[in-house]
Amino acid sequence: MTKRTSAKYKIDRRMGENIWGRPKSPVNRREYGPGQHGQRRKGKLSDFGLQLRAKQKLKGYYGDLTEKQFRRIFGEAERIKGDTGELLIGLLERRLDAVVYRAKFVPTVFAARQFVNHGHVLVNGQRVNIPSYRVKEGDVIEVREKSKQMALVLEAAQLPERDVPDYLEVDHSKMTATFVRMPGLADVPYPVQMEPNLVIEFYAQN
Repeated sequence: MTKRTSAKYKIDRRMGENIWGRPKSPVNRREYGPGQHGQRRKGKLSDFGLQLRAKQKLKGYYGDLTEKQFRRIFGEAERIKGDTGELLIGLLERRLDAVVYRAKFVPTVFAARQFVNHGHVLVNGQRVNIPSYRVKEGDVIEVREKSKQMALVLEAAQLPERDVPDYLEVDHSKMTATFVRMPGLADVPYPVQMEPNLVIEFYAQN
């Protein structure tokens, strides 16, 4: 098992949920957390514990973002007029690596970050290798011609456990995706319940 796969499954087990809806998640087999005391960790969480867990789950879902990255995105959502929780989700979904994952160009959000890093993705015809690059409405995201036959790309398009959301228009025959609009919480096909309201409470108190 690769180091990255191991880390990904550890997040699932720590949360006690299959946060990406993957069929091989260890949570499908055992519901307790990682480590030798994992089976004893099922106590009732405090309000702080619930808020922290909601933050860690959302942060982990997007490829285990660093606290600094996540806090910066949250700060932006707070400064924009509107519902902070909805805006936080929208900003996270506008990350280029998130769009590449949502479009089913690659099988996992971790693979999406690497895929972008290695220069396999074009935005409006220009190569972009920054996973945190923020796409705008109408942007066309495309897999580079010589990357379209990579095994990882061909495998991802066939994955049955994920649907492409309606805020993207995807053509898998051309490996292109158009970002139609910024989504809200209800638009995003999370396999588990995300609670941005608890993330707001967490940062309000810490």
